Amino acid sequence: MLNLEKAEVESFKAINDYVSEVKSKISATAAATFIIHNDRIVNEWYSGVHDNFKNSRLVDAESRFNVASVRKTFLGFSISAALQQRKIKSLDDLVIDYLNDLDNGVLDRTTIRHLLTHTHGLKSRDSRCFLQGTNWNYNNVGVNLLIEITQRLYKMPLAQIIEEHVCLPMEFKQTGWCKEQNDKLVWLNEQYANDQGTEANLFMSARELAYWGYVHLNRGVIDGKQILAEKIFKQTTSIISPADLKHELPRNGFFFGLYKMSRVLQQS
Repeated sequence: MLNLEKAEVESFKAINDYVSEVKSKISATAAATFIIHNDRIVNEWYSGVHDNFKNSRLVDAESRFNVASVRKTFLGFSISAALQQRKIKSLDDLVIDYLNDLDNGVLDRTTIRHLLTHTHGLKSRDSRCFLQGTNWNYNNVGVNLLIEITQRLYKMPLAQIIEEHVCLPMEFKQTGWCKEQNDKLVWLNEQYANDQGTEANLFMSARELAYWGYVHLNRGVIDGKQILAEKIFKQTTSIISPADLKHELPRNGFFFGLYKMSRVLQQS
């Protein structure tokens, strides 16, 4: 925990109180806020316990939360890096160019761009893909296909890609996929088959999650140093949805929505 000035603590009391209220409303046991401004941590706050069991661990700086779909931003990073390294030639490359063993006619017009922006129209049933429309639809079929593509390109699991290309340069020690519970994890009573990056079991501390967002905002720069490649973040935080997508449907970068973020980044 940081020794913040009293005035700083008071200035962020409203947001901490709001997060606390939401925690109560949704019957969560744990919450945290962590805010970085101009390379300085200005708010660090923890509340609650890891679970509802007696003598449960108090939430603190060592607590690691399951960040669920935030994992998609790490997959987006790996795809962006693959584009920069020419492992992928173009966002408009066909999926079957990289997964030709899945060429069953369903994916013959599906591109990397479609997968990244949830515009692929694919559904999955009994481990088989089928086409169901062409509009925007948030689901994990495209995510799973991109995980497979990434792992083939790098010849290693997604978890190892992120460890080598993000965690090591960022000096992250509290970020990674976990399949077994331990006292540092805010567990969600789920069971996972592996810790290789194919499931939604990525855990992060509030601090490292905040810095992951901060490095996106600053396009790879932390404390004045270019930690990760600027081009990767320019790419992931640009709208790449197909031009012919209906205007009322969401626009995406590399997975996440970019309405407001794109404006913030353009102004920075």
